[in-house]
Amino acid sequence: MSSPSSQSNTLETEIQFIKGVGPKRARALESLNIYTIKDLIYYFPRKYLDRTSLSLIGDISEEQEVNLVGRVKSVSLKRMKKGNFVTSTLADHTGSVRLMWFNAADYIHQSLKVGDLLTVHGKVAAYKGNPQIVHPEYDKLNANEISLTTGFIIPVYPLTDELKKSGLDNRNLRKIIYLALDSLNEVEDHFNENKRDEYDIESLNYSLRNIHYPKNFEVLEKSTYRLKFDEHFFLQMLLAKRKQQIKENKCEPIEFKTRSYNKIIDNLNFELTGSQKLTMREIVDDFLSQNPMNRMIQGDVGCGKTIVSILSAAIVVDNDYQVAIMAPTDLLAKQLYKNFKTHFKKIKIQCSLLTGSIKSHERKNVLADIKSGNTKIIIGTHALFQKDVQYKNLGFTVIDEQHRFGVNQRQKLLSKSVNPNLMAMTATPIPRTLAITYNGDMDISIIDELPKNRPEIHTSFIEKDNLSTAYNFIRDQIKEGGQTIIVYPLISESEKHDLSAAEESYHYLKKTIFPDQNIGLVHGKLDDEDKNNVMSRFMNGDINILVSTTVVEVGIDNPTANVILINNCERFGLSQMHQLRGRVGRGILKSYCLLHSDSESPNTKDRLGILVKSRNGFEIADEDLKLRGPGEFFGEKQSGFIRFKIADLIEDGPIIRIARTKAFEIINKDANLSLEKNILIKEKFDDEYLDLFLKTTVN
Repeated sequence: MSSPSSQSNTLETEIQFIKGVGPKRARALESLNIYTIKDLIYYFPRKYLDRTSLSLIGDISEEQEVNLVGRVKSVSLKRMKKGNFVTSTLADHTGSVRLMWFNAADYIHQSLKVGDLLTVHGKVAAYKGNPQIVHPEYDKLNANEISLTTGFIIPVYPLTDELKKSGLDNRNLRKIIYLALDSLNEVEDHFNENKRDEYDIESLNYSLRNIHYPKNFEVLEKSTYRLKFDEHFFLQMLLAKRKQQIKENKCEPIEFKTRSYNKIIDNLNFELTGSQKLTMREIVDDFLSQNPMNRMIQGDVGCGKTIVSILSAAIVVDNDYQVAIMAPTDLLAKQLYKNFKTHFKKIKIQCSLLTGSIKSHERKNVLADIKSGNTKIIIGTHALFQKDVQYKNLGFTVIDEQHRFGVNQRQKLLSKSVNPNLMAMTATPIPRTLAITYNGDMDISIIDELPKNRPEIHTSFIEKDNLSTAYNFIRDQIKEGGQTIIVYPLISESEKHDLSAAEESYHYLKKTIFPDQNIGLVHGKLDDEDKNNVMSRFMNGDINILVSTTVVEVGIDNPTANVILINNCERFGLSQMHQLRGRVGRGILKSYCLLHSDSESPNTKDRLGILVKSRNGFEIADEDLKLRGPGEFFGEKQSGFIRFKIADLIEDGPIIRIARTKAFEIINKDANLSLEKNILIKEKFDDEYLDLFLKTTVN
């Protein structure tokens, strides 16, 4: 890069003092959290245009996108009632081309002079049989000026309305970033030369300059890799430090006492799968350790995570500790309570349910039992970590569907524990790149086998206007003793249109399609008493067909529900539909998932084809991640989670794995980053990641 300006700025120089910015543009840039040169040069391009090849004017043809270099032979401003325009002639030794601008005509007329050497990019059209380019991008190549439009790989930046209103287009922004970079001396690197060689990455100075103005695509690839590596490395370092801090905490080991454990095992009417047995061994090892458990149990729908949590709780209770199980919804909490109570009632261990919906007098009694220690197992929702909940000796915390809780919510519950063992569970199979990023500070157990007695769920796609076939099939299955769930989309409970659509469909089905069947309706807007009444009737078999929004996504475990019809499938993610599919096939009846969509989009049919072909939640999750991206993968984004500037969780799997290995190696050897070779890494971490570390760490 040439050096037309003197190098006098630092990374902390305020943005308004960069040439070409000023107060107005500075305010627009500040709306993007760009306050300094450092912020600016970390505002990365969203794509690049390949303008490395130049054409001779005599060789150009209509409809061709070209990069030209030539001299201005004429400039003319035409004044019209509807607006001014500028025409100019650009020539080289092979010919000439007419250039024309309608926008900013006065400015361009003042800017261009006969004899100027220009680089020009644009699309060739014909004007009276001669070549013409309308609204070309151009740069002057006069003394001490450099082209930022042609002859290079050109960066294209994301522009907001605020930037555009301030007069900042890509051409201006490219020039400002170029001048900012040119005004800097070499950017200090937090990785020394030995580490760069070990990690096989370019220097930070090289990468920051070439991410904006690469000489070729090989240079761009190396620079991109380095900057992605940085983001993944420091996030993995944050996770490594969190994991290290958890390990540094000491807790009382929990012995593997088998009295309650064996009684529950003896009462099961099935044998644990190999995956469940392996997971239990890992859990027991955690309990025996002097470090608190911090484990994620990840498994597919119906793989048997709940019985693993029940058996784990049995071990803890026999060590005279309490267990808290937190679920994201009342419905799921009540389902878990039912399951836990079924097993523990047989061995005379008290379970209690604590949700926001229980009546005040009942809540008072539950709180008293928790405080006294009479209740050993407490299942509930967010109510579990309220201020008035006092545990006698909470020693084990289980969080179901943990991705639906923010980090701070999990911490509030853990802070009530005298022995902070944490087991998180999710029925949403998470692609590996997400698992080691969202849950990278946890040990992970994967239950990847389904119980042997689980029936196959046959999945099929119902074509547009062919619902009558599905309805006839549902009627036949009910005659055979099955029950059906019919789901309508509801993106959020505030969307009245969606809710009314579900209610209208319920009345239509009840009156017109299934007048001879008992039909129930459940959605998030029902009060708890009505919702519980409908769900109880469905579980007891009094309701044949349950019409529902996605409130049934988790929490229903009805062994005679064997058909689920999901409507408007184009509005669901694949993983969400896979979750819904898991509401059937939980007994011995042959089960079916019917996917219906009126959309004729090939993309919709391709997506649904993935579900038809596969019941493997991990495969489906990988496809879902590719289709929807990480921001949409989880129902709710994790509180305090980092936003990447250039890294990509979908594409960066190999980088993530290397960055994780290197970050954990450093923290395992130098947890406080106190060694001289790690001082600059510590400075970078403290400046940019320490606050996030403190917010998301259990103290």
